[in-house]
Amino acid sequence: MVSKSDQLLIVVSILEGRHFPKRPKHMLVVEAKFDGEQLATDPVDHTDQPEFATELAWEIDRKVLHQHRLQRTPIKLQCFALDPVSSAKETIGYIVLDLRTAQETKQAPKWYQLLSNKYTKFKSEIQISIALETDTKAPVDSFKAKGAPPRDGKVPASLSRLDPKDIVVVLNEEGGYHQIGPAEYCTDSFILSVTIAFATQLEQLIPCTMKLPERQPEFFFYYSLLGNDVTNEPFADLINPDFEPERASVRIRSSVEILRAYLALQSKLQIHLCCGDQSLGSTEIPLTGLLKRGSAEINQHPVTVEGAFTLDPPNRAKQKLAPIPVELAPTVGVSVALQKEGVDCQSLIELKTQNGHEPEHSKKRVLTPIKEKTLTGPKSPCMSPVAPSNHSPPTKDDATESEVESLQYDKDTKLNPKAISSSVPASLPQPVAASNASETASGQKIAVPATSHHFCFSIDLRSIRDLEMGFPINCILRYSYPFFGSAAPIMTNPPVEVRKNMEVFLPQSYCAFDFATLPHQLQDTFLRIPLLVELWHKDKMSKDLLLGIARIQLSNILSSEKTRFLGSNGEQCWRQTYSESVPVIAAQGSNNKIVDLSYTITLEDYGLVKMREIFVSDSSQGFSAVPQKPSLPPAPCPSEIQPEPRETLEYKAALELEMWKEMQEDIFENQLKQKELAHMQALAEEWKKRDRERESLVKKKVAEYSILEGKLQKTLIDLEKREQQLASAESELQREKKEVQLERERNLQELQDSIRRAKEDCAHQVELERSKIKQLEEDKHRLQQQLSDSENKYKILEKEFQQFKDQQSSKPEIRLQSEINLLTLEKVELERKLESATKSKLHYKQQWGRALKELARLKQREQESQMARLKKQQEELEQMRLRYLAAEEKDTVKTEQQELLDIRNELNRLRQQEQKQYQDSREITSGKADSPHGTALEEGLDDYLTRLIEERDTLMRTVTASETRRGPCREAAWQWITR
Repeated sequence: MVSKSDQLLIVVSILEGRHFPKRPKHMLVVEAKFDGEQLATDPVDHTDQPEFATELAWEIDRKVLHQHRLQRTPIKLQCFALDPVSSAKETIGYIVLDLRTAQETKQAPKWYQLLSNKYTKFKSEIQISIALETDTKAPVDSFKAKGAPPRDGKVPASLSRLDPKDIVVVLNEEGGYHQIGPAEYCTDSFILSVTIAFATQLEQLIPCTMKLPERQPEFFFYYSLLGNDVTNEPFADLINPDFEPERASVRIRSSVEILRAYLALQSKLQIHLCCGDQSLGSTEIPLTGLLKRGSAEINQHPVTVEGAFTLDPPNRAKQKLAPIPVELAPTVGVSVALQKEGVDCQSLIELKTQNGHEPEHSKKRVLTPIKEKTLTGPKSPCMSPVAPSNHSPPTKDDATESEVESLQYDKDTKLNPKAISSSVPASLPQPVAASNASETASGQKIAVPATSHHFCFSIDLRSIRDLEMGFPINCILRYSYPFFGSAAPIMTNPPVEVRKNMEVFLPQSYCAFDFATLPHQLQDTFLRIPLLVELWHKDKMSKDLLLGIARIQLSNILSSEKTRFLGSNGEQCWRQTYSESVPVIAAQGSNNKIVDLSYTITLEDYGLVKMREIFVSDSSQGFSAVPQKPSLPPAPCPSEIQPEPRETLEYKAALELEMWKEMQEDIFENQLKQKELAHMQALAEEWKKRDRERESLVKKKVAEYSILEGKLQKTLIDLEKREQQLASAESELQREKKEVQLERERNLQELQDSIRRAKEDCAHQVELERSKIKQLEEDKHRLQQQLSDSENKYKILEKEFQQFKDQQSSKPEIRLQSEINLLTLEKVELERKLESATKSKLHYKQQWGRALKELARLKQREQESQMARLKKQQEELEQMRLRYLAAEEKDTVKTEQQELLDIRNELNRLRQQEQKQYQDSREITSGKADSPHGTALEEGLDDYLTRLIEERDTLMRTVTASETRRGPCREAAWQWITR
């Protein structure tokens, strides 16, 4: 059972939030999850600054806490938006806390930004603090945080009786070693050492868009060894990294089997190349090869894992970076050695690459002595040579030790230093505090406050236009923004005259402000306070009049695209530009627009404000000490003889003083020359180093540009092919369009010619029929006249015959003979008349039949031509459905409707003619209805007229069906064209 003093509370204080959107009908809840146990805050209003003021705590003991820290168990906070009506929870974002940052001393709360924030336009943050408190009142049966699960790896069979949770690292401060496993199994002593010997091609890890923290950045390697954070001596040249090989060693108390199980659990050692608080690349060294199963090498000689390992930039897959060639890959030479105490180990490093040959940098390191540093805990903490940014880098004489720098490896693979403790000269003191007994090896944590940035904000009021007032104005613009450092108003001068429907460019309207502030203060001010530009009308005869005010939202520039440029001193700066036109709203009365104001604003960020440092020169210190005068002998007695003036002590002292002055002047001149030479050498070295850096960057850029050029060439070839295909397709389309146009014109011409010929033929046939009908009418009148004359003669002859018959009735022979003669004559005459009537009837019948046949043939030809025309028009509509415009289709439809109307009118006229002919034929045949020939002729005419009527109805139905079929085609064509 764990004692009371070993019980701790992990307390997470969730205080407040900021930069949240306002949602009146929603609540905010934060849920914290640690090792399977989940706690939540009370719901609070969803405002822009929610107040949580809640503490969440988990009970844990020191041993389990240490295990969780080794396993880097996170504390995940999730923020939800809760709808009280529907009880629906909506995920907003999350925060991941590192348990290693929790200390037993009270720490200031920090603002954490929500990751995967749903409110993309808001940078929502929550103020959180995490601390460890001694649990003195917790009952025994309260819930506890579970032990951290072991990492992936198998424990050897010989240790199956041991719990993997017991294989943890415990620092023994008195003995100066780290114990792994239970004390009863720890029978052997080992030394685990990590040596970083060389590095190559490190410049490949610097992306083009990365901004280094300072003008001359310092780079160093960082890794964690049994919970101790270790850094090597910093260096400034990435092209030719010059640093001495350093070995970090730790003493371990354990056994071979437990150590093998521990290395199986902790299978990789991760080494980072850092610049300030940012990780440029990392590599992983496998540790499972140190102690192989069934091997007893460690009893005879040290076991090592060494080689040149490739450094990979963080988030390469996420950033979609191109793979680095093998010959340009950045590498670091690392040797990890494990030995038993008492077995000799070489103090020099000799690393080889995986390919079997030594790199150029490793050859330089073969005979270089290795700096030794032993990690034993708080009694002898590892001291790092990384000095603060405002201190000069240590020399080789005083950089004999290394320090431990506590770094947090967050989600974005950045190393955030929480504190730095270093050995510095006495002239630059630095506070140092004793570390806690619970920490294995960590320096005092010093919170470094944020530094102001140097900003330059410029505004250019370009022009005003679209005056909506009834009179011209003489305007000036006036504004002020105290945040830029001056409350004095800025005005454009001289006044400009603006009239309606004109644009006027403002004179002397550019103004720039240089100021220093924190970035988040700048963002908050731009979001809260807009820039108000006043429009004044200046009149010589009256007082100045405020016409309107324009509101310029300065926060728009924060969302514009950033461009990089170099400052006057070669530092990397950022520029953002935004242009817009805003209305000037009337100051009095209604909110009507007066004019439109066009402006351009620019924000330049020159980086951190450089603090001026003053150093005391060595030469000034050299002259501060006045040399002692040589002791003078006692003055001679007056009775003695006076010596020569040059032999007097005063003369000798003066001469010695003058010689001393000359000597000091020579020394001063030599010092100046040496300093000048040193400065010139430093400048030359710096120039060579920068030249090499520029050359490397140029080579890198040339390689990148060659790749981009290849892609561009490929893209251009594809574009040319596509352009050729498009040109050929366009030419083919133009050709087909011309062919379709020519075919359409030809079809229209043929259609017009056929219509014209058909009209001419119809007109000619109608004239012929009219002339024939007229002739037939004349013949009919003549025959009717002849018939009436014949009837009259017949009546007269009948009367005469009756008289003669009465006269000859008395003479039978004469009467009979005369009757015979008369009958013979009458017979002959009647035969002659019958023959002539029969001939005339046959002739009329033939003429009438020919006329009817000609009329039927004309109707059939007209019907066939109409059917052919309709079929051609349907085919033409089907062909032109995808090509003709709506107007042409409309004209074609109108033309076809007019043609159909003409045909219908022609059919109606022919129908009337048929009816008239039918009436005439009825009148002709009515006189001969008594005879059998007249009856047969009337029946033939009836059959013929019935057939004509049926043909007319069939033709009308055909025309109507054609119109019905053409209607949907026209509608479909019109819908396709309008679409």
